[in-house]
Amino acid sequence: MTKSHIHNKKLIAWVNKMVRMCEPDEIVWIDGSNEQRKKLEEEAITGGELIPLNQAKLPDCFLHRTSIDDVARTEHLTFICTKRKRDAGPNNNWMPPGLAYRKAKAIFKGAMRARTMYVIPFSMGPVGSPFSKIGVELTDSCYVVLNMLIMTRAGEPVLRQLEENGEFTKCLHSKAQLDINKRLILHFPQDNTIWSVGSGYGGNVLLGKKCLSLRIASYLARREHWLAEHMLIMGIEEPNGQIKYIVAAFPSACGKTNLAMLVPPEGLKKKGYRIWTVGDDIAWMRIDSDGTLWAINPESGFFGVVPGTNSKTNPNMVETIKKNTIYTNVLLKPDGTLWWEGADGEAPPTGGVDWRGQPWVPGAVDALGKPILGAHPNSRFTVSITNCPSASFRLEQHHGVPISAIVFGGRRAHLAPLVYESFGWQHGVFVGATMASELTAAQVGKIGQVRRDPMAMLPFCGYNMADYFRHWLDMGRRMTKRPQIFHVNWFRTDAQGKFLWPGFGENLRVLEWILDRCNNKAEAVVKTPVGYIPRASDIDMTGLELPSGTLKKLLAIDKKEWFEELKGIKAFFKQFKKDLPQELWQEYEDLKSRLESNE
Repeated sequence: MTKSHIHNKKLIAWVNKMVRMCEPDEIVWIDGSNEQRKKLEEEAITGGELIPLNQAKLPDCFLHRTSIDDVARTEHLTFICTKRKRDAGPNNNWMPPGLAYRKAKAIFKGAMRARTMYVIPFSMGPVGSPFSKIGVELTDSCYVVLNMLIMTRAGEPVLRQLEENGEFTKCLHSKAQLDINKRLILHFPQDNTIWSVGSGYGGNVLLGKKCLSLRIASYLARREHWLAEHMLIMGIEEPNGQIKYIVAAFPSACGKTNLAMLVPPEGLKKKGYRIWTVGDDIAWMRIDSDGTLWAINPESGFFGVVPGTNSKTNPNMVETIKKNTIYTNVLLKPDGTLWWEGADGEAPPTGGVDWRGQPWVPGAVDALGKPILGAHPNSRFTVSITNCPSASFRLEQHHGVPISAIVFGGRRAHLAPLVYESFGWQHGVFVGATMASELTAAQVGKIGQVRRDPMAMLPFCGYNMADYFRHWLDMGRRMTKRPQIFHVNWFRTDAQGKFLWPGFGENLRVLEWILDRCNNKAEAVVKTPVGYIPRASDIDMTGLELPSGTLKKLLAIDKKEWFEELKGIKAFFKQFKKDLPQELWQEYEDLKSRLESNE
C-alpha cells in the first residue's frame, strides 16, 4: 500500500507533519496482508526485536525482551493533558497541553532518524460497527506493528472505512532512546490524540489498547452516552441452551483472563454449561433502542500475563498460546521453547536465558540473596482471540452481545464476602466506586498494598472520576432494563493466609447463582448491610468438597471490618471534594446506617 492510495487529506497532512518532526528514513504503510507481516517478522528478527522460537513445538511464535526498566505501565509518567486541571481530576497525572506538546516534541525531534516510520490504520471493534473507533498509529517499532496486527483490526479495510468517515485518533509512538528519563505517555482527549515516547513495553506503546480503548474512549463515551470499561465479556451457555452475557471488572492480573475463558468444573459440566469468551480486558457498551445494554470487545487479541498460566489456572489459554504468539520477557530454554514461574511441570528447567538476556539456573540469587526469576512477574503474551478454544462466535457481531449482569471484584483477604448483589443501580455504582484490591506486578508500586480502584478504572479513566461516577449514574437513568450489579471476591483467606475458595473453574458456581438472580430463579436471599448474599444451599457444590463451615465463612459479614472500610471510603471520596455526586455520599450514609442498625 502506497501513499498514492490514501485519499483522506486530514490523515495525509497529519502524517506529513509528524514525518517532519520525527525525520524517519522511510515510511511504510501497513496493509494488514500476511505477506507484509512475514516480511516485518524477518525485519524484526534481523534487527534483534524478535527471537524465533522452536517452530516445530511453537509454530509462528517469537520472544521479545524489553529494557529492564521498561517492563510495566509507567503510571507516574502517564498524563492526561487538558486545559483545566479539574477535567483530569485527582485520579490522573495532569499536564497542560501546551507544555506536554513542547516537552514531547523535544524528544520526538529527529527520534526516527535512520529508522522506518510504520503507519498503522487500525479499528478498535469490528470495521464499520457503530460501536467502533478508528485510530492511526505511527511507530518506529516492528514489535509494535506485529502486536497491533494481533490486537486490532489493522490495514487496508480500515483505511477504506476511514475514507468514508474521516475521524480518527492520532497516535504517535517512538522508542527514541528508551530512556526512562525521557519517557512520556500523553493523552490529549480534547484533540483525540495520544503521544508515547521512550518506551517499548506493550502497555505504554500499543496505543489502541489502554490509551485509546480506555483513556480516550472513556472521555468520548461520556460525551456520546456510552461506556468504555476495563471489563471482560463472557457468555455462559445455560443447560437450556440460552447464552447469557456478563461483564466483569477486576484490576490487572487478578483473574480476569482466567474467568473469561474458564472451563466448567465436572459437577456443573454435567448440567450442560459452556463458556464463550468475547473478551478478557475491555468492554465498550451502548444502550440499544429497547433500553438494554449491549457490549463489544474492541480488541481482537489477548495481551495477557504469562506467570501462573498453566493447565490448572487456564487450560484454554495454554492451548491458545501454543502457536502464532509473541512472548515478552520470559525464560528461553536451550531447545528454543519457553518457561515461566507457574508453568506446567513440577520442576523448572535446568537452565536457560532469563528475561534480561542473562544465563539462568534454578535457585539463582542476586547480590542481596533474592531469587532471580526466569520470567519477569509482568511478562506477557500477545495472541489472537481466534486461537482460543472458547472464542465466541459473536466476536465480529457489529451489534455486540446483550449484558445481563455487571460483576465487580478484587483481592480482599478478609473484608468482602464471596459474592453479594447490590440493592439497585445507584447502590451498584457505589459498590463499583468503592472497589479495592491488592497491587500486583502489573502495576508499579508495592506488591500487596491495598489500593482503591473504582470499577478497575483508576489508571485508565481519561477524565475526572467524579464525573465518571456521575456518568454511570446517568447511564442507569437512560436504561429501561438495567443489568444487575454484583461484587465477588475469590481471594478471602483463613487465619493461616490460605484461600478459602478454590477459584478458577469453580467460580462458575458463583456465576450460576448470579444468573439465577438475573433469571428470577433464586428469589430467596439473605439481606445484609452490604447487599444480598445467597444462602449457602443456593450455591451448587456438586463435586466440590470444602471443609465444614467454609461456605459460611466465605459469606460472612464482619461489621468491624466494614466500619474500618467506611473510613477508607470516606477518605477516598473526599479527594473529589464538591465534584463527587451526592448520590454516592447518600449511599455511604445508607451503608453506615445499615451497619449501625444491625449491631
